[in-house]
Amino acid sequence: MSEAVTCDVAIVGSGAGGGTVAAALAPLVGDGLRVVVFEQGPRLRDDEFDGGELTMAPVLYEDGGGFLTADGTMTLAFGRVYGGSTVVYTGTSLVAPERVIRGWRVPGLLASDLAERSAKYMQQNNVHLLSPEEINDNNRLFAEGCHAAGFTAEQFPINVRGCVGSSLCNLGCPNAAKQGTHRVQLPAAETQGVEVVTRAEVLRVDPQKLRVRVSEKPPGGKGEPSTWAPGEYDVRARVIVAAGGSVGTSALLLRSGLRARLPRLGHGFTCHPAFILVAEHAQPITNWVGHPKSFFLDRAEEEGFVLETCMYFPFTTAKNLTGLGTEHAAMMQAFERLQMILVLACDRPVEENRIEVDRSGRPVVHYTFTPAVVESLAAATRAAARIFFGAGAVRVHAPTADPHIITREDTERLDERITAEHFVPGTTSVSAAHLMGGCGMGGSAASSVCDAWGRVHGVPWLRVADSSLFPDALQINPYLTVMALADRTAEAVRRDLPELSMVAAT
Repeated sequence: MSEAVTCDVAIVGSGAGGGTVAAALAPLVGDGLRVVVFEQGPRLRDDEFDGGELTMAPVLYEDGGGFLTADGTMTLAFGRVYGGSTVVYTGTSLVAPERVIRGWRVPGLLASDLAERSAKYMQQNNVHLLSPEEINDNNRLFAEGCHAAGFTAEQFPINVRGCVGSSLCNLGCPNAAKQGTHRVQLPAAETQGVEVVTRAEVLRVDPQKLRVRVSEKPPGGKGEPSTWAPGEYDVRARVIVAAGGSVGTSALLLRSGLRARLPRLGHGFTCHPAFILVAEHAQPITNWVGHPKSFFLDRAEEEGFVLETCMYFPFTTAKNLTGLGTEHAAMMQAFERLQMILVLACDRPVEENRIEVDRSGRPVVHYTFTPAVVESLAAATRAAARIFFGAGAVRVHAPTADPHIITREDTERLDERITAEHFVPGTTSVSAAHLMGGCGMGGSAASSVCDAWGRVHGVPWLRVADSSLFPDALQINPYLTVMALADRTAEAVRRDLPELSMVAAT
């Protein structure tokens, strides 16, 4: 037996998309409307962010951060908590490149409009550049290595307030410094009367109706209990905004039977496949303190890759190093001397790469590494190796080389040592956190799922406000663009609401 609930706007997801829509629509509550956000994960208290890999990953990420593609060759990381993936990213805040938005060719979508909306959220979330004294060795060496190798590193604007350099961004900031939607947009929305229901999984959508299952807090688990009693609910709403992320929103619409009218649903998936490169220096460097991601090298347009500074925790680093045994152990024992770079390939949509659901409605992501992606990963590794050695590293661990360890004596042979043929799916550890596509924008239901305002073609009561809207890879970190697109979705909801009355219940 399910309980019936009625509201005006139901929002599925509380991350960059859902949190933005919630805040943008919050003034409607003052007009007497009811706005409810449903978040599958829990709401954590500040004192529950303890920075532990084993304690935080299971509560912050879908499948504890171990969600695998269908063939098991890539790990996909996405948040499942109050604030979504804005809780677990590093706060890097970049405006969408004009050339990319122009290349999307979405009717009615202009890069200048996204830039203007992005600027609003950069101000709300205190986006700024760190001062030189806040840059640790790991980041400083990247900039110096880029200069030595003939590249120009750019500094990431980041959205922190009072950062003390714990370097634990990917496990949820333990110092409440990162300004995700859990710190800015959601609290502002709740202050104005928006309801946020956590531990609430949306099972399916039907015309102006959601089936929602609220779970009980597990014994000893982190997070607050849901404000709704455990059980199933039928939630009726004039408008439903799906903002569960690329995988979550696509899977929700697929298991709700919308593929029949939207043939492109689940297609167009891209994710910036990535892996970690490490290099050993002769002396210890500051790597595990300080903000982990301050610089990047954008070679997307020229060579199809982006390099970013990074610092991952021992378990994650160990998992990402190719090889086993003595060589692997020696690299891990040098942890305090390791410099790290994240390699990201700018993939493009292909038919093989798509989101489906299994018989139980769980998402299944099919992904094949195209030759272009593999070549980009190899080219990125060669560039990273030159940066490492330019910064003074004595040896580099390169998964697209055989053997994997490259020393300074090899610097003249990097093109020969690091090649695409050494990339072996399933052996080279690859992960992705920039999940995009599945409900791409476009001009018609034959070629896309949504229009430029997040309106699902032919389904006036259903909107989308997350990275599933991207018709192609963004080629930079996506969260700020998600917020800008969500702002457009919210604007369209406000504009269309007077015409969207509730149909009679069936």
